[in-house]
Amino acid sequence: MQPKDGLINDSAEVRLALFDFAFHHAPIGVAVVDVDGRILRGNSAFSKLVGIPLPVLQGTPFADFTHPDDLEADLVLFREVLVGVRDGYTIEKRYVRPDGRIVEVVIHVAAMRDTHGNVVRFLSQIEDITVHKEHERQLAEKAAQLELAMEALRGGFWHMDVNTETFQTSDRLAAFIGGPEAARLDLQRYLGKMNPEDIAAADLTPLLSGTVDQSVAEYRLDTVSGEKWMRCDRRLLRDADGRPRRVVGVAIDFTEEHQRLEASQRNSERDSLTGLLNRRGLANQYQQMSTTSGIGVLAVDLDGFKKVNDRFGHPAGDAVLLEAAGRLSACIRGEDLAARTGGDEFVVIVAGDQKAAEGVAERIVAEMRRVIGLKEGEVQVRATVGGIWATAKSDLDALVSQADTILYAAKACGKDRWAVEVAD
Repeated sequence: MQPKDGLINDSAEVRLALFDFAFHHAPIGVAVVDVDGRILRGNSAFSKLVGIPLPVLQGTPFADFTHPDDLEADLVLFREVLVGVRDGYTIEKRYVRPDGRIVEVVIHVAAMRDTHGNVVRFLSQIEDITVHKEHERQLAEKAAQLELAMEALRGGFWHMDVNTETFQTSDRLAAFIGGPEAARLDLQRYLGKMNPEDIAAADLTPLLSGTVDQSVAEYRLDTVSGEKWMRCDRRLLRDADGRPRRVVGVAIDFTEEHQRLEASQRNSERDSLTGLLNRRGLANQYQQMSTTSGIGVLAVDLDGFKKVNDRFGHPAGDAVLLEAAGRLSACIRGEDLAARTGGDEFVVIVAGDQKAAEGVAERIVAEMRRVIGLKEGEVQVRATVGGIWATAKSDLDALVSQADTILYAAKACGKDRWAVEVAD
């Protein structure tokens, strides 16, 4: 379905309107900064992030709310853009909010130039990574705790002579694998206890050849208590002349930690309300998608959602989002992906030909035409879908951006409709 003629053009007015819409509705912080580092314009997400009202934020130097320890690194890159060394930069840093709370962010900065190539503005996109950084710290702490508590953990040691290639486990590791009466294991028997899928990850060749002095491997071992995930720290010992002499390793059972990490990873990729993928989950799953018949990216926006929120409140709005997510999931196949990327904004990725993408878009619009029953009463929320279909996978952000543009055009035609175009 193609948009009607005349509704999309390349006029400056249309481009400005689209920029303004994307600017104000972006789920992450967006700011325009002048060459002196003052905020000229920010969106509500940025205002919320730094804890400063938009009217106060305008004209405020970003140095005022940047953590003192992070300011100089930011300014160095900022100045390099001004003098033409670079066109932009990405940096992680911290903001200090008026209430004293520290917010950790990653900032993508791009230079905006005039017709002569001079920098006149900076466009910054700011994402809150506080939770992510906290997860990193927690993982680092757990790794340190494992090392300090090594003697109290389940597992044991092994060693391998480089010259004779003789491998032997300790009594403790042998007992962990085969029980109290088990004999020590040589290399073949130890590998025989390893999950075949993990043998390549446990390769000792770089250590035996002296290419590296230490490494870590994670693999599954068949033990007397069942299959366990082992974290194995391996180190190379050299003789007086620096030649590889022996490799020693300690294998520690970290099954519980591995399971928690997997659960944390799954949770970090899911929207907490709807259970659909979030932006991170969508990006990760998209990388793993395999398709030989093309890829369709659909941007979905709910029509009338704001009215439900305004009339019945956020609990009712959440109920509508849950229902919409369920209907969205019912419209796709097992190989497709569905994500909530904003308040009432969704992205669907269809693995297949153009007809498959159009079929999903049509089903979504049709499904959302059904009345939604809430405890407050029945409500009507429709959907508009804009999509782009490509013959092969390419940059996801670019495809989503094109789908958004088609979505805006479809909404301008009256909403409650779909449009899927073919990528150039």
